[in-house]
Amino acid sequence: MTASDWLLGWTWLVPLGLLGVVRWLSWAFRRIPAVLYQPYESDYRAPLSIVVPVYKEEPELFERAIRSWLANDPAEVILVIDATDTVCQQIAARYPVTVVITDVPGKRDALRRGWEAASTPLVALVDSDTVWAPDVLAEVCKPFADPRVGGVGTRQNVWRPANFLQRINDMYLDLRYFDENAGQTYFGQAVSCLSGRTAVYRREILLEISHDFMHETFWGRPCMSGDDKRLTCLTMMRGHKTVMQRSARVWSTFPGTFPVFVRQRLRWARNTWRSDLRALFQGWVFAHPYLAFTMTDKAVSAFTLLVAPVYLTIGIVTGRWDFVAALAIWWWLSRAVKLLPHLRRRPWHFFLLPGYVLMSFVMAVIKICALCTIRTQRWLTRPVQVSGSGEIVRTGESGGEATPPIPAHAGNVQGQPA
Repeated sequence: MTASDWLLGWTWLVPLGLLGVVRWLSWAFRRIPAVLYQPYESDYRAPLSIVVPVYKEEPELFERAIRSWLANDPAEVILVIDATDTVCQQIAARYPVTVVITDVPGKRDALRRGWEAASTPLVALVDSDTVWAPDVLAEVCKPFADPRVGGVGTRQNVWRPANFLQRINDMYLDLRYFDENAGQTYFGQAVSCLSGRTAVYRREILLEISHDFMHETFWGRPCMSGDDKRLTCLTMMRGHKTVMQRSARVWSTFPGTFPVFVRQRLRWARNTWRSDLRALFQGWVFAHPYLAFTMTDKAVSAFTLLVAPVYLTIGIVTGRWDFVAALAIWWWLSRAVKLLPHLRRRPWHFFLLPGYVLMSFVMAVIKICALCTIRTQRWLTRPVQVSGSGEIVRTGESGGEATPPIPAHAGNVQGQPA
């Protein structure tokens, strides 16, 4: 075989190579400011309330989470518990917290009731399965020394990962907090999503955006999930900064079975598509150029990521095993570079990288499926859905018939210091 024949035999790889160069330049543009990120330092401290929507949480973890919040010495802990959840009500009664009982379905209304019941300048919105480190409260207050900061996010990891999917989720979380959120904080102080596992806001902002939050729609249908993205966007739309404080560490549970993993990722992807497309079409996001770039880049990557497996399939079908081996090794090593912050913490996860690559392709497919079903509104852990008439209603625990909608004004709310 002549040199020219050899070169012609590889010309089919030129598009893949060019795409790879573009993707790596995009990654470098995100990674460089992320490396420069440093947590905020200040002596600022303000009274803070913790607001937690609760629905049938695992009892042992719920108790551990409550103890971790109280250990941070907040001004108050407000648990907004669903009226049907008697177990968590009994657990809450053992601790010095305020309990609000609500029979209105859905997480959004529970969040709203919580921040309206709060009495402090800062409010932490926290998931009921989220365990805090002892210094979270002190750390999340520091960025608020800047009066332009309206919301602060934390660094999150998986609580005691025990299987493959939980470890993969832990890898994705480190990538998010050492890459995407770090870069967005350093280069524009506009984080696209302050995760609902723990996000802290100025209470006055929450009260100001409450109506828009509760009445969000997408293509004529009420939105019942995606509350963390919506709160973050509404905060930025009013001119406030959203930042990450990576020194504030929290841990939450993640699904360990594939069907639940897929449903959760599908719901998250729909929320992201709805929020990001709205932001791009409304135009407000272009006041934050770096944020606009990362939103666009994330949307495009769902499609470009699937080009490589197509080439791999062609290589296998045509018997180009040298190319197949080279591509597999490249995937392994390149992902190791991108996941160095995680591998420093858990070096043996280097051997999980082939599975991580495979799951990244699965999630790209999930994101495309989410785009095709963008109007679908479902929840993973709460038996609620958007009815045909556009109202948020309860469903049976096993996915049965929906019960009649409960109007927002009909909630039976009781403040019970316990």
